Amino acid sequence: MNNQTQNPYYNRTDTTTLHVSDAEWKKILPPEVYQIAREKGTEWAFTGKYYKTDERGDYYCAVCGNHLFRSDAKFASSCGWPSFFETVRPNSATYISDHSHGMSRIEVKCSRCGSHLGHIFDDGPAPTHKRFCMNSAVLDFVPIK
Repeated sequence: MNNQTQNPYYNRTDTTTLHVSDAEWKKILPPEVYQIAREKGTEWAFTGKYYKTDERGDYYCAVCGNHLFRSDAKFASSCGWPSFFETVRPNSATYISDHSHGMSRIEVKCSRCGSHLGHIFDDGPAPTHKRFCMNSAVLDFVPIK
C-alpha cells in the first residue's frame, strides 16, 4: 500500500527522524497499518501480500517511506512472513529487546518513524545469518522496471 497521497510524512528520500503522535498517525494510516505499526500487532502467517513475492524491487516503510530492504536481500523462509537477511543501510532500522508474549526476541522498528515492523532472529542465511521477519502490511514494495 502506498500512503503517499494521504500521508504528509511519507517520503522515500528523507531520512530525518519523525516525531508524530500516535493520535496523528491514527488519523492518517489505514487501520491494519496502524494496528501493526503503532500497536505492535502482527498479521497472520502466510497471509501477507509480500511473503511469497520474488519480484525485483525495493521495500519501504508503509508509514513514512523510509527505505528498508532490497529484494536481493529477501529469501524464502518457512516462517510465513517476508524475510530479509539485511537492511539497505545499517541505520534503516532500530532494535529493541522484546519480552512480550512469554518470548525473548528483538523487535525491529523503522528508524525514521519508530513504527513496529517485525522481529529479527539469528537463523537466516549467509552472509549475515539474520532473518528480518517483517509484516507485509507495514511494507510498500516498488518493483524495478
